[in-house]
Amino acid sequence: MNIFTTAFFFSIFRIATPILLATLAAVIGEKGGVSNIGLEGIMMMSALFGSLTAYWTGQWWIGVLAAMVVGCAEALLMGFFAFKLKTDIILTGTAVNMIGSGGTLFLVKVITQATEGQSYASTTGLITKIHQIPSLNIPLIKDIPVIGKVISGHSILTYIAFLLVWLTAILLYKTPLGLNIRSVGENPNAASSVGVSVNRIRYITIGIGGILAGLGGAYMSMYYAMGWSLDMVAGRGFIALAAQSMGGGEPLGSMFAALIFGFAQALGIKVSSTGVDSNLVAPIPYIVTILALIVFALLQRRNEKKRHDNALE
Repeated sequence: MNIFTTAFFFSIFRIATPILLATLAAVIGEKGGVSNIGLEGIMMMSALFGSLTAYWTGQWWIGVLAAMVVGCAEALLMGFFAFKLKTDIILTGTAVNMIGSGGTLFLVKVITQATEGQSYASTTGLITKIHQIPSLNIPLIKDIPVIGKVISGHSILTYIAFLLVWLTAILLYKTPLGLNIRSVGENPNAASSVGVSVNRIRYITIGIGGILAGLGGAYMSMYYAMGWSLDMVAGRGFIALAAQSMGGGEPLGSMFAALIFGFAQALGIKVSSTGVDSNLVAPIPYIVTILALIVFALLQRRNEKKRHDNALE
């Protein structure tokens, strides 16, 4: 059976989209000196409210906006505890992840009045084609053999995600705000000494990350899974942190890292469809994550050794 078909490569972009959006959130956060470990929880909460809002209003774009607002609000709340109340940001992020799991389940029970017998862990039936984020067939490109079937026909958010890679690079390296973000991330005391409000920049940084993670959550519930279910994000927030690290903290490099993880998940799904035990296939994305980080760490060590040797010369 041929695994590497056009449908397989199409699925790589489909699967990589939420990872890429969360990865860009991690990139911006890391540049600003904010380790947003709570991406998983933010995506879960955004996925829930995005799908519910789309169902209530009958408009998919309002659902996406709601997911962005919820993602931003939750990230800013996380920032308030970390920057204002001086709690440890890692512990704060862990709490956000726990809320994203158990808190969303509680909210589903309260909002939908569902019972355990009615499978309160799932609201899949709320999202239909009417509420789904639409796909986009690109004129001319869709008619190109092979390439057209891989590139065209994706969700609008998929194309926005890859556009955001370029926009993130412009933000970080071509704008005064980006300069301030990088300055605060590299040396907050030096940035403060020249009049930059460190906390304000950190709030902006984590807020932008929350919006991007919110988009990832909206994609999960309003396109990828066509509804919300318990723990549906399935570690993508943590994979995004790994992709950011493997990509050297740069938008373009992190995009390629996200695609690698998308490839790993697509491969796992494809292999499982051939009849291989799903329990054997399920760990593939996580094994690839670990191996990729090991390779990245070894490359980093080699580069540091070269720089050290050159300095001695």
